[in-house]
Amino acid sequence: MQNISEIDDLIKLISKLPGLGPKSAKRIVLKLINNRDEIIKPMANTLAQVYKNVTRCNSCGSLKSNTEGCNNCENIKEKFNKICVVEDIADQWSIENSNIYKGYFHILGGTIASVANRKQDLLIDSLVHRVLKDKIDEVILATSATVEGQTTAYFIQDSLKKTKVKITKLAQGLPVGGEIESLDDGTLFSAFKNRLNLNFNSD
Repeated sequence: MQNISEIDDLIKLISKLPGLGPKSAKRIVLKLINNRDEIIKPMANTLAQVYKNVTRCNSCGSLKSNTEGCNNCENIKEKFNKICVVEDIADQWSIENSNIYKGYFHILGGTIASVANRKQDLLIDSLVHRVLKDKIDEVILATSATVEGQTTAYFIQDSLKKTKVKITKLAQGLPVGGEIESLDDGTLFSAFKNRLNLNFNSD
């Protein structure tokens, strides 16, 4: 294959996407090159707009448009009394697509896996603020069943103690070590329907 720096750079970039290696990246690049007017041009324009206008909401962690605001926590028409806490955007999308849950989301953007992921990085202070401001009745912890996910859930639970909000977590439908985005709708439904209460009795 003839080396062209622009193509080599594009292959390297596409290879960084989840599930894609160099061979898959090369096939994608060839498809793009052969369809430059139908794919490359509109894709370049769309990517530029996404880069310019789409950011992470500082309050809930979801993606928002700079031109429209955050549909998850600011401009939503229906008032909810629940917040589902997930690790990343992919988890939010999986739950939304299943139509199992109707309520607000709070996207942490990771887990407490190291000192680098501090409470402020995961928007936990913002979660506490939202619970109080929006008079939330229940916080559902939908972190993964990994050590990091469960550690993060415990930290959030401790941070919410003073709010007196009901705290639940996904139930036995969630397999040990499982990640939310990889679960099928049936498993998600079971996990949400049978979620467990984590609030401690005061006595």
